[in-house]
Amino acid sequence: MVITIKDVAKQANVAPSTVSRVIANHPRISEKTKKRVREVMKELGYHPNLQARSLAARSSQTIGVVMPNSAFFSFQNPFFPEVLRGISTSAHDHKYGLYLTTGTTEDEIFEEVISMVNGKRVDGIILLYSRINDRALHFLYDADFPFTIVGTPYCNDKGITHVDNDNINTTKRVTNYLIELGHERIAFIGGNLGFVVTNDRLNGYKMALEEAGLTFDKQYYVEERMLKESGKEAIEFLMSLPSPPTALVTQDDLMAYEMISHLEKLNIKVPDDISVISFNNLTLSEHSKPPLTSVDINIYDLGLVASNCLIEKIKDPTLPAKRITIPTELIERDSCQPVKEIVRS
Repeated sequence: MVITIKDVAKQANVAPSTVSRVIANHPRISEKTKKRVREVMKELGYHPNLQARSLAARSSQTIGVVMPNSAFFSFQNPFFPEVLRGISTSAHDHKYGLYLTTGTTEDEIFEEVISMVNGKRVDGIILLYSRINDRALHFLYDADFPFTIVGTPYCNDKGITHVDNDNINTTKRVTNYLIELGHERIAFIGGNLGFVVTNDRLNGYKMALEEAGLTFDKQYYVEERMLKESGKEAIEFLMSLPSPPTALVTQDDLMAYEMISHLEKLNIKVPDDISVISFNNLTLSEHSKPPLTSVDINIYDLGLVASNCLIEKIKDPTLPAKRITIPTELIERDSCQPVKEIVRS
């Protein structure tokens, strides 16, 4: 026997419309009534037909989540499962499902975004990156479709809701931390310059050097492209310079692990011969050898707040754009030490 809204209404002694409002969590229904109706729903084993309700409301009750590359490669980086955990918590609380992109190229991802919007598969979209001159961002903005960004949009003057860390000042603080330890030859092991986060962190690094009276040396900057081609050769070149760096600022913890591994093969020890500092504060960083000094960027909160902002926008499209900065914390461990203690063999 199929249980209907009318059956629930009869058992709870309320109108069928009241049951519908309880399912929708309508604010005008008292908590006492909601509790009674929900108890009857559970007792009778009634499950609302959310698909039919979504069609009636012209809503998919689904949030689209767009990753910078394929799900296969994204999930190899612990950042994405953690940021998705935050998004999932918010979505669950508001009774939304998630729709993840699966494209492997920029073109495929762009086509998926168009399909999600035009096919009404989602009510809003979260971009888990901010790419310079991103076609997906332009499309969503021009379509006036609800979306938020985990990151800072390169075209911030347009008034786009986004949730991010203060990457410029955080990286400036990280670089100053090394400078205060006496380091003057500090290298920056960066990410892809096609993304805003890489540019912001590189700018923060340069600002710290400039304010300390140190010159930015292009030889001390290693791009992601060089690492992908041969991370071992890139670090070998860096350490074979006449004045090799005494410290590295790396784009994220995964990159730091790779650098430490290459350095170890060159018989260069961290932190005895070189200090290493990074971002993301992954769980493994506490247990790496040596335990890695890293910036906790509160990845979970980035996802949670971005999702909350998007759902607010979906429910009220007239809301003004928000810019929310998630705080960071430098977690000091054993991968950095004062330069005066470093003894080169």
